[in-house]
Amino acid sequence: MAVNKAYTAYKAVSISNSKPEDLVMMLYTGLVRFIMQAQKAIESDDVEKAHENITRAQDIISELEASLNMDYEISHNMMLLYDYLYRRLVDANVKKDRAILDEVLKFATEFRDTWNQAMKNAKEQTPRVVEK
Repeated sequence: MAVNKAYTAYKAVSISNSKPEDLVMMLYTGLVRFIMQAQKAIESDDVEKAHENITRAQDIISELEASLNMDYEISHNMMLLYDYLYRRLVDANVKKDRAILDEVLKFATEFRDTWNQAMKNAKEQTPRVVEK
């Protein structure tokens, strides 16, 4: 139990010290992980674990929606995509349907990989300060 509390505290500190772009990456990574865990749970007929992981994926989608800056046109498009994925996760949870999870996983993986590449590109374009 003490190890679990220590890990939870460590994770809370690392999240609070992270940059916003890193937090988005953590969310996408978690989304992919929970969908994959739900798929495994469905395969092994563990309905409760599938429900738990799909619900966690839904929570992440909700957090991603809440983090959108609606001043940008792309945010409106992302909101529509996130809403679609959320509804698909609800369907997957009700039906315990792995095929629906495959569909959502494809989107989640693409979002994660695109975000990762965008962050790499941004870092490459940021001028480095050289100390004397």
